[in-house]
Amino acid sequence: MTGPTAPDTRSRILIAAATMLGEDPTARLTVRAVAARAGVSTGSLRHFFPTQQQLLDTVVAGLETLEVPDDPMADTSRPAADRLVDCLHLLLASTGRGAEARRRWTALHDAHIAASAPEDSGDTFLAMERLGVGRVRAWLDALRHEGVVLHGDPDQAARFLLTVVDGLALGRALPGAGARIPSEPAMLRLAVDAVLRQDAPRA
Repeated sequence: MTGPTAPDTRSRILIAAATMLGEDPTARLTVRAVAARAGVSTGSLRHFFPTQQQLLDTVVAGLETLEVPDDPMADTSRPAADRLVDCLHLLLASTGRGAEARRRWTALHDAHIAASAPEDSGDTFLAMERLGVGRVRAWLDALRHEGVVLHGDPDQAARFLLTVVDGLALGRALPGAGARIPSEPAMLRLAVDAVLRQDAPRA
């Protein structure tokens, strides 16, 4: 890609890495794979990002600044608890259901958990986990700015809520998922009620 509007090498690398994660959140962002996707040499990539961890951290920091399309948190006319439940459901819905959810968990296991996986295979997983925690923390921070009081430490609250979402997401991949999915909003509500103070605005 040439011309005055073409992204520079560093931007091409970050765009390639972010695109790879967008296409497959279970993908491993190896230096070689990202360089190939960006159309640059591994030497060029390492010039800007000497380590894989630096690349991951920069990509995650950039993704954290992206706005969520149709973010339920933006509609401040609705009760805080309702918005937070809907936000968490967005994360949950992204895992799919049934066969799709099983494919996702299988890919996650094979890429990052299996005993034969390379030692650095967990780096991308941990980076995406940080992104998830950061997204939930941003939602909680938005509520705090509105005057909603949280129980406990916001970081712990974010991790707790994400753990609930992860558990429900795993349930979507297990037999009988169709029968469990209708109860997800109630489970998310229980988690939200555990984090927000009792008199937080809600329906």
